[in-house]
Amino acid sequence: MKVLEGSEPPIVLKQSQEHNHCATFGIVEAKEMVQRKTVMSSGSLPGKLADCSGKDPAECEIYLVEGDSAGGTAKQGRDRFFQAIMPLRGKILNVEKAMQHKVFENEEIKNIFTALGVTIGTEEDPRALNLSKLRYHKIVIMCDADIDGSHIATLILTFFFRYMRELVENGHVYIATPPLYLVKKGAKKQYAWSDKERDEIIESFGDGAKIQRYKGLGEMNAEQLWDTTMDPEFRTMRQVQIDNGTEADRIFSMLMGDDVPPRREFIEKNAIYANIDA
Repeated sequence: MKVLEGSEPPIVLKQSQEHNHCATFGIVEAKEMVQRKTVMSSGSLPGKLADCSGKDPAECEIYLVEGDSAGGTAKQGRDRFFQAIMPLRGKILNVEKAMQHKVFENEEIKNIFTALGVTIGTEEDPRALNLSKLRYHKIVIMCDADIDGSHIATLILTFFFRYMRELVENGHVYIATPPLYLVKKGAKKQYAWSDKERDEIIESFGDGAKIQRYKGLGEMNAEQLWDTTMDPEFRTMRQVQIDNGTEADRIFSMLMGDDVPPRREFIEKNAIYANIDA
């Protein structure tokens, strides 16, 4: 993002006005910092967090899971040594539209800060994100493989981009990819992550193959969730990276902000239209 200098005339303040302005700004800034530190420095971990027993952050990972039902299944299916689970209650706050104080007052966001061990303020910069006590080096967003799940994942990504961008830049944020289908025939079974993959499996199985469509994480049992989405040997995860910060900023503003026409235009250009039988 470029800042154009010299585009406006300089603002001249009398000494007394400048002093009062700076003093007022300092009070407001101090209040903001006290609020942030108070909110983010809670000593106890969130009650919903099912923590792992491992203590090395480089080996530990946390799953931010959509809903209590899927969270319960994930708790049963995880490896307790290195995998922590924190269920999120529905859709988190859209930080793109919210005032900063509302963001730091939001219960789900406070829980995320506390669970991750992330605080605001370093010795060098009181406003900087402090990752010195980060408790997990893999932060995995795990949502249903449907429209609502995609929206929730986007809300979480918006929060990370706006308030914990260093986590993304340091390669700590991932998105889990649960399967869309289970194809079975007799004793044979195989998972599919796309319609194309499903069709190929059906063809290889031959006539009589049965298809189960997973509408949500809660439809899988603990063993299935582990096998498909949480087992490091077989799972597929997408690491979130920022290739172009300026473009990412524009996209988040457009898709998650208040300005409707650009968002509508983007959706119309990029939507995949399906033929639905009436």
